[in-house]
Amino acid sequence: MRDLPDIPNPSAPDVSRDPSPGEEPPPAGSSRRNLLRAGAAVAGLGLLAHVAPGAAAGERPASETDSTGAAAASGFLVGRGIGDATGEVAEVGMMGYGRVDQQAEGLHTRLRARAFVVADETAPGDRVLLVVVDAGMIFDSVRQAVLRGLAERYGDLYTARNVMLTATHTHCGPGGHSHHLLYNLTTLGFHQKTFDAITRGILDAAGRAHDDLAPSRLTLTHGELHNASVNRSREAFDRNPADIRDHFPDAIDPQTTLLRIERGGRLAGAVNWFPTHNTSMSGDNRLISADNKGYAAYHWEREVEHADYLADATPDVVTAFAQTNAGDMSPNLDLKPPTTPADFARTHANGLRQYEAAAAQLDRTGARLTGGVDARVVFVDLSNVTVRPEFTGDGRAHRTAKAALGASMAAGSTEDGPAFPGFQEGENPLWDAVSDSVLYTASPELRDAQSPKDIFVPIGEMNRVHPWVQELVPVQLMRIGGLHLIGIPGEVTIGAGLRLRRTVAEILAADVENVLVAGYANAYFHYLTTPEEYDAQAYEGGSTLFGRWQLPALQQVVQRLAVALRDGAAVTPGATPPDLSDKALSLQPPVVVDVPQPGRSFGDVLTQPGTSCRPGDRVTAVFAGAHPSNDLHRGGTYLRVERLDGGTWVTVADDGDWSTAFRWERDGIAASKVTITWDVPQGARQGSHRIRYFGDAKRLTGGVGAFTGTTRTFDVSG
Repeated sequence: MRDLPDIPNPSAPDVSRDPSPGEEPPPAGSSRRNLLRAGAAVAGLGLLAHVAPGAAAGERPASETDSTGAAAASGFLVGRGIGDATGEVAEVGMMGYGRVDQQAEGLHTRLRARAFVVADETAPGDRVLLVVVDAGMIFDSVRQAVLRGLAERYGDLYTARNVMLTATHTHCGPGGHSHHLLYNLTTLGFHQKTFDAITRGILDAAGRAHDDLAPSRLTLTHGELHNASVNRSREAFDRNPADIRDHFPDAIDPQTTLLRIERGGRLAGAVNWFPTHNTSMSGDNRLISADNKGYAAYHWEREVEHADYLADATPDVVTAFAQTNAGDMSPNLDLKPPTTPADFARTHANGLRQYEAAAAQLDRTGARLTGGVDARVVFVDLSNVTVRPEFTGDGRAHRTAKAALGASMAAGSTEDGPAFPGFQEGENPLWDAVSDSVLYTASPELRDAQSPKDIFVPIGEMNRVHPWVQELVPVQLMRIGGLHLIGIPGEVTIGAGLRLRRTVAEILAADVENVLVAGYANAYFHYLTTPEEYDAQAYEGGSTLFGRWQLPALQQVVQRLAVALRDGAAVTPGATPPDLSDKALSLQPPVVVDVPQPGRSFGDVLTQPGTSCRPGDRVTAVFAGAHPSNDLHRGGTYLRVERLDGGTWVTVADDGDWSTAFRWERDGIAASKVTITWDVPQGARQGSHRIRYFGDAKRLTGGVGAFTGTTRTFDVSG
């Protein structure tokens, strides 16, 4: 049983504008588990074809229970589930910034997979599964393993067609879970334990969502959030024509969309989509973290709703904060990457703003979704697409190209964290001269197809020798009532996203605000820009692997999917990507043995906390520990903060809480020191407390044995 501080539920904010200089930010939005109050008129008039009778503009939807208390028809069965997807937290490269020196040294917040099954109530076999994972990317290796696991459990109920796996794009998760070599360069290859943790966490979440199916009401609302993102490539964005620039006058996509799940008039879950990079935590950070979107979900579920993740059950309210077209959207409003430890405060602030904007929509009547679910998927070789003139914009057909990394990609996004020195966004004439004369000469065909990109690495050609990047990728379109999700396996700029959304909306006669790009979905192919943005060769353009015509090629694909969805027609998925598990390279040496410090035993407290503390203080304890990779404690915890309550120790916080941190360091050759900190929150209850550490030591014989360590008690006073 968790014992949490009392946290008030403040009223919903106005998130439609930035605070004026010196003005206090608006209070956090309220999360309600009682009857949701009637609010504004129905949002999203484009959904009227999918709004239930009696839910027209300005009219409160009918209750989900009739006068006898029986459940009224909702149109959907919805299931929710959470799984622990935390991989290794020590001596593993972190995924996102591409920094060899960013090796994990502990855990700040656990990484979660949140799953939602939505089925047609009248035909439950018609269903979709949406998963949002605290991860940098969804790699095809993970998608294949998850689909195999679902098939073993449920047969053909969940397939590539109706399962959408998306990542929040944290840059502070462990890497090494791809079967493509490029993404494992900073992790010393493939990490089986991390791969298993992510795939099993997704399967756990999906299984719990499957078991949780129950009649539910789905409501869609929209709002705006203006102080959580900034365009980090404004010069490239400004090359777009007026129809895009006018749609986004501030060069950001401020739309925040909430899919609300209610049962019996009570909130049961929510999925929020808002585009901003999940990079508030810097490349200097060494603790595994779910970053700003992870904090938004954590805050809603655990601080507002008081969920207990360790109860191995689905909480009363499950919330996910998903990505859309976030390719050129940075959370660093000053266009400078933060440093540690300042990035912790910025992560908290940005995540809180996303939560506030989502929770504010609970007071809006919104549009009740009806009309069932549907989905289509195709696999496209993006290195070899002929794009028809109707999509190219110049009246001529064009072809995509073999994958190539641009020199501006090597420069990194300087607003979120630079990469290799010596490179810059835009033109790189020095690199051109060096590469042509010393390293390689790109073929005229590749140069022409990738123009004006300065080619850094012709990585598609390298695929002939070993799988470096994925070229055959899934593209998906999913419908939930009047909400349409375009599953794109990469990082889509807001301009490119708008073109994809308009392509689908026109065919389906939908409002463009109800058509969203679900970025980082099902696989990863780096970036997607408009051709105009591509010409600027900023970081995003240099990272658009398949050349200038990549977006028109994908518009052509999603048009085909939308027509099939509209007409109820099947599509031929095409060839599927191969299983590359036998080609994964693993170079990370395993843990050989753990030993305690001389004269010490595992779990001994090397540094005791002080005897007393107050809210706002940091409590620190250091233990004789062992390597955390011996047991990832998936579904469990490395630590607990406990309070004495009537003779019983109750848990106040564990390693999934924002207030705690678990830091590991090697002490000599085989010994480890573990430092656990707890930032005493405001509202913490007074009384005797202690910190417990749960470790696992590897013996010379190869076996692993569990141990615990416990500090002396300390008092929390008011």
